[in-house]
Formats: sequence, structure tokens, C-alpha cells
Amino acid sequence: MARELLVLNGPNLNLLGTREPDVYGADTLDDIVAELRSLAAERGYELRAVQSNVEGELVDALHAARGEVAGVVFNPGAYTHTSIALRDAISAVELPVVETHLSNVHAREEFRHTSMLSAVCLGVVGGFGRTSYRLALDALISHLDGATS
Repeated sequence: MARELLVLNGPNLNLLGTREPDVYGADTLDDIVAELRSLAAERGYELRAVQSNVEGELVDALHAARGEVAGVVFNPGAYTHTSIALRDAISAVELPVVETHLSNVHAREEFRHTSMLSAVCLGVVGGFGRTSYRLALDALISHLDGATS
């Protein structure tokens, strides 16, 4: 299997650093991805990153990842709570996917308490800001390395 990982980011995450910094922090998506690239490299993985505000493009990115990457860290943003299409894509590609969120969605508005995706993901990490991505990446790599050894 490929030693490459995908970090996939959904709507509005391109605005990190300026969008509601009290909720999402001051780090930009580029800051987070650069750190993840470094952490992945330390563990022997390459990392590609995709961000889109368009649901269909996220589905396409998951489809394109099939057979190309070993696993996915995915912050689906608001699509977490609405997208059956993304749920079906995660199931279809048969890749380990770790759902991640910067904020604790369960401490926010009630409509954010339900994920359409969690049941088809390897796991979920959220509520720790930028650290959520690091924890999700670590969990994914640990899973992959454990599965191959």
C-alpha cells in the first residue's frame, strides 16, 4: 500500500486564521498542513492536502485517493452534519478515514452534535484545535503501521 496520506478539508477551512478565531484558532490551514507534512515525514509518510468548499469535489478527492493513499484525515466541516454523499464515498473507497474537527462539536449548537460520517470512519478526534489534526494523523499512522506489521 502507498506510503502517502491525504488530508482532506471541507468548506470554510480555507478561512482558518481569520474565521472566528475564538472558535477555530489563529492558525491558517497552510500552517496546519505544513506541520502535518513534517510529522508525517518523520514517520515515513508523504502527505497531500486538498481543501474544497464544494461537496462534489470532496467526493471526487476521496474517489481519487482510492488505491493511491494509505489513509485519510478528514475535516468535513459543516458537511459532517449533512452529507450522505460523503458518507457513501468514505464507505466506497475502503480507506481508513479519521474524522477530525478543530472545535468540540458536542459543546456547540445541537445541530452539530450528529455526524453523518462517524459511523463509517476509523475514529473521530475533535475539540483540541490544531492539535486535533496532529492526534488524528498520529492515530491514522499508528493504525496503518500496526496493520502492516
